[in-house]
Amino acid sequence: MLVGKELLEKAKLLSKQSENEIAKGCGYVSPSGRVLRKSFYRALIEAKGYKLENNGSSRISSRVSRGRQAEFKTKVHGNGNLLIGHAYTKKLGLEPGQEFKIDLKKESKTIYLIPLKH
Repeated sequence: MLVGKELLEKAKLLSKQSENEIAKGCGYVSPSGRVLRKSFYRALIEAKGYKLENNGSSRISSRVSRGRQAEFKTKVHGNGNLLIGHAYTKKLGLEPGQEFKIDLKKESKTIYLIPLKH
């Protein structure tokens, strides 16, 4: 990952490309291939001479960034699937592999997940 003057120079050379391509070109890619945009933007800001607070966490000013927050709402995807994300299963203490019976109440359009005991 480039930093400082080298980062600014490389970003300028790539400036006609998309933001993701610039970040990739400067080395801000995780081992899984995901573009590390937040790290890239922070490095750009610091390369410009601005000092950011960083106490071992990703803090900006006094607000702590906690990533996406669970909104307790979802929608049916174009393929008909309804996704219940990690934040919800974690909050309920559900484990990978745990099985459920799905109980539908058609008149109220309510879905119940009933844990199966093995």
